[in-house]
This record gives sequence, C-alpha cells and structure tokens, in this order.
Amino acid sequence: MERDGLFAGDDPFEIARSWLAEAEKSELNDPNAVALSTVDDDGLPNVRMVLLKEISEDGFIFYTNYNSAKGRELTANPKAAMVLHWKSLRRQVRIRGMVSREEGTRADEYYASRSLKSRLGAWASEQSQPLDSRGTLMAKVAKITAQKGPNPPRPPFWGGFKIAPVEIEFWADGAFRLHDRFVWRRARVGESWKIQRLNP
Repeated sequence: MERDGLFAGDDPFEIARSWLAEAEKSELNDPNAVALSTVDDDGLPNVRMVLLKEISEDGFIFYTNYNSAKGRELTANPKAAMVLHWKSLRRQVRIRGMVSREEGTRADEYYASRSLKSRLGAWASEQSQPLDSRGTLMAKVAKITAQKGPNPPRPPFWGGFKIAPVEIEFWADGAFRLHDRFVWRRARVGESWKIQRLNP
C-alpha cells in the first residue's frame, strides 16, 4: 500500500509525534490540545478539551485530578477516544483505546515541572465538584500555600492517564473534500497493526 509523504513510516506513535512537532510551529495556541471523550455510568458520552503531555512509545498521556468527572469515568470504564485537530495544518489524529493510570516517577516528574501556582492549585481544586464562589477557591489556595510551602508533593488524587490505542487514524485535508485517511488497527494492545486507507 502506498503511504508516502505525511503518512510514511512503520510506527504510528512516531508519525503522531512528527505531526505534533509540525503543529507546534504553526498553531497559535495549545497545539497539544485534544478533545477527550469518555462515557458516564449510563453510557452517555462526555467530551472536553485536555492537554496531551506526552506521546510515549505505547500511548498518549495527559494529567488530571482522579476525582474529576473524567477521572471517575475513566476509572469506572477504562476506555476512551481523543482527537487532535490542527487548523493550521488541516490535519487530525483520532485515537481510541484502553486506559490505565500513569503514576509514579513519570507523574511526579511532570507535576514537578509545572509552575508552583499550578501545583498548589491541583491541591486546592476539588475538580468538577460544586463551588459556591471564586473567593472560596482562592481562600483554599492560600491555606494550601501556607500548609504545603514552596515544594508541594504530587497530590495522591492527581496523576496521569495513558490511552494505549487499538486504533489510530491519520487524516489530512484534500482538495474537493477528497481527504487522505489511513487507519492503524489492532484487536488488542500489544498485537501488530493492520493499516488501511479509508475513503474520505
């Protein structure tokens, strides 16, 4: 099957990394923004934007509060889909797969790389829970700042999720809506990929 140019290569994670690297040069804001889709206990889909922080050798990693709506939904049903879309490149990458928590050293290192205010905010925010006022939140941030000091540890309720894909689709805009699409599929994580060109 002919897969040259944008779609060349044997490793879909490497292709995704190269597309993201291009987007970092052309997107105005947050080239690593992804729409993340989960489902609740009733099977009703939920979608929101998060920031993709790493494309590892076997998955797509982002970080959040495990008690947030997405954290609870992914814990109850560890499957998800996400899409990266870059208007400047007229490309997108769609990912579907199985989810696991990314904790330990990798999560500690990413947490430590964030600004101090963001680290303290992770402690203070009861993400997705009702909040009576911004003043209440800022008072909690002040209290946490006094308690945790200038080097707070990563909260036990905050860390990463990794989507290990069973499907990755690369999409590039084509003239007259005749787009180029290639999908990499496998029945289970760890198995070899099958690659197909799709109709636009």
